[in-house]
Amino acid sequence: MITKEKNQALLQAEKYVENVYHSLQERNPHESEFLQAVKEIFDSLTPVLAANPKYIEENILERIVEPERLITFRVSWIDDNGQVQVNRGYRVQYNSALGPYKGGLRFHPSVNTSIIKFLGFEQIFKNSLTDQLIGGGKGGSDFDPKGKSDREIMRFCQAFMSELWKYIGADTDVPAGDIGVGAREVGYLYGQYKKLRGATEAGVLTGKRADFGGSLVRTEATGYGTVYFVDEMLKSNGHDFTGKTVVVSGSGNVSIYAIEKAHELGAKVVACSDSQGYVYDPEGINLETVKELKETDCQRISEYVSKHPHAEFCENCSDIWSIPCDIALPCATQNEINEEDAKNLVNNNVIAIGEGANMPSTLEAINVFLENNVLFAPAKAANAGGVAVSAFEMAQNSSRTYWSFEEADTKLHDTMKSIYQDCMESAEKYGQSGNLVMGANIAGFIKVADAIIEQGVV
Repeated sequence: MITKEKNQALLQAEKYVENVYHSLQERNPHESEFLQAVKEIFDSLTPVLAANPKYIEENILERIVEPERLITFRVSWIDDNGQVQVNRGYRVQYNSALGPYKGGLRFHPSVNTSIIKFLGFEQIFKNSLTDQLIGGGKGGSDFDPKGKSDREIMRFCQAFMSELWKYIGADTDVPAGDIGVGAREVGYLYGQYKKLRGATEAGVLTGKRADFGGSLVRTEATGYGTVYFVDEMLKSNGHDFTGKTVVVSGSGNVSIYAIEKAHELGAKVVACSDSQGYVYDPEGINLETVKELKETDCQRISEYVSKHPHAEFCENCSDIWSIPCDIALPCATQNEINEEDAKNLVNNNVIAIGEGANMPSTLEAINVFLENNVLFAPAKAANAGGVAVSAFEMAQNSSRTYWSFEEADTKLHDTMKSIYQDCMESAEKYGQSGNLVMGANIAGFIKVADAIIEQGVV
C-alpha cells in the first residue's frame, strides 16, 4: 500500500523527470537517438528519485545529461588519388565522476552529434556497472572505412589523431574501438599519438594488439560478455544455451564472438547478417566461414552461400527477426529491432533477447518484450564486457603486466556475473523484480549520482 507521503514523493519525482526531459527536448530537438537513450534511462529512475530526494535537490539529472565537454573538429586527409577529403571528427567527454573518460571511437557515415551523445550517455552507466574506475565518453567520425585502402585508412587515422591527441591521455580520456575501428585502426591511431607526444603511453588507447600493450580477450570481450550475461539470465529462469536455436544479427567483431561462445555453450546459431542482407543456415552457421569472409577477406556475408549452397541469402537484413529462434542476439547497430520485429519474435516463441549492440531495440520493441515476459538483457549491462576488458587493459598497461587468455576470460566472466547480480538486486530493491532494464539503469545511475554529489559542484 502506498502511503500519502510516498505518493507525494513519487509525484514530485515524476514531475522532476518530466520537466528535465522536456527541457532537454527543447534544447536538442533534432537529436532523436540521444533523446531516446535519455528517455529509456529516465523512465527507470522515478522510484530512485522518490526514495532519494537528495538527487532532486542536487539537480542530478540536469547535471548528468549535459556533457562535460563536446569536441568537434575537421579531419582533412589525402586519398590514394591525391585528392583532399574532409570529414567531421567528434569526442564527447560526458562524465568523469568515476574516473577518466572511457569509450570507443566509431567510424561510420551515420555518425553525428546525436549518435555520439547517445553512445556517450549510455557509456556512463555501462562503465559504472563494471565497477571499474572509469567515466563515460565516446567519439568518432562520419568517415566510411568500407572500400578504402589500408593506406587511406592509415592516413585518415593519422589526421584524426592529429586533432584528437591534445584532449586525451591515460588519466584523462582513453578511447578504444567501436564500429569501423578495430585493432588495425587503433594501431594507426596509437602510432600517431606516440609521434605527436614523443613518448610511449600505452594506456592512452585500448583495443591495441597484444604485442604492443593490448589485452588478450579484448577482441572477444563484447561478444563473449553478452553471451555470459544472457547465460546467467537463462540459468536464473530455468534455461541455458544447450540445444537452443539462436539468431545473431551482424557479422562483425561482436557478432562473431557471440556466435563462437553460443556454440561453445551448446546452442545452434542459424543466422547472421551484414548491411546488405542476412544468411540463414538451418544446419548451423559455419563460424570459420564467417571469420574467413569478414576478418580475412573483407567480403559480404552473401558469399557464405557459395561455400554452403544449402544456406539461403536474403537481401533485407531486417527480416532476420522473422526467423524462429529461442534466443535473439542483436549485435549490429542501434534501433535494428522495431515494434513489428519484436512482435514477430514473440509470435515465434522467443525465450530471451540479449543486446550485444548499443541500443539495438527501440523503446516500443522493449515494451513488447517486457509485456510478453520475454527475458530481456539490455545493452548497457549485456555488452559491458568490451569496456570491462578495456579497463583490464588499462590496468595491465599501468602495472606493466600481462594476463593470460584464461585469466582475462575468467575476470570477464566474473564481471558479467557481478553485473547481472547488481541489476537483479537493484530491480528487486525498487519494486521491479526481474526487470533488468530497470535494474541496469538504477544500478548504473546510483553509483554515478553519489559520486557527483560527493565531489561537489564541478
